[in-house]
Amino acid sequence: MQVKKYRQAEQCFLVQGAKAVTETLHSDFDIVLVAGTDAFFTEWESPRQKSIEQVEVSVKELTDLGSVETNDAALAVVKMKPRQKPRLPANDFALVLDDIRDPGNLGTIIRTADWYGVKNIIASPETADVYSPKVINATMGSFLRVNFFYEPLQEFLTGQSIPVYGTFLTGEDVHTISFGKSGLIVIGNESNGISPAVKAKVTKRITIPTYGKAESLNASVATGIILDNVRRTGRL
Repeated sequence: MQVKKYRQAEQCFLVQGAKAVTETLHSDFDIVLVAGTDAFFTEWESPRQKSIEQVEVSVKELTDLGSVETNDAALAVVKMKPRQKPRLPANDFALVLDDIRDPGNLGTIIRTADWYGVKNIIASPETADVYSPKVINATMGSFLRVNFFYEPLQEFLTGQSIPVYGTFLTGEDVHTISFGKSGLIVIGNESNGISPAVKAKVTKRITIPTYGKAESLNASVATGIILDNVRRTGRL
């Protein structure tokens, strides 16, 4: 499950750690198997406990099976959800990720979206695999609460009736712009920013002003700043 082609073939992924596994057990994800230590199963209370295969393992076996060296409790094999087209509610904001390649960045963006109450993320097909262990671990459980879709962005953005905000080095100051009741917020690639094809679909350019000499902001940090300002307006 740590290699993408095997995840896709089995349509399953790994969740690791006591907190993440416990949260997943109480979510709407289907779980195939839970491997855990005796201590984990002793403390584990779940209404779905009897219908899930359980395998007791040692801490060393957990380390060998997973990708997290500090996992001393449990891991779960979880079924991916069927791919669906995004259905965005009215009067809401969603994130659009244009080729976010770093798994840690992607996981942190999902976690940040969850913090600010953003329920939907639409990502380009080139964006990192949301089910990779690094992404799942970085979300700290937020993947359970944020809907994630892969779509060709140029096609998805064509004909959108709500504002499409794009992050650029020049644009309207994110601290003073008046965000409306809904919109799509495009976050570009870590190195190249928003691609030309997606750039053409942006209707409102925004920027995070710089007060120092740094060349750029990390994509997940930029996402947090933008969502904080959207939330500050009281419309999100």
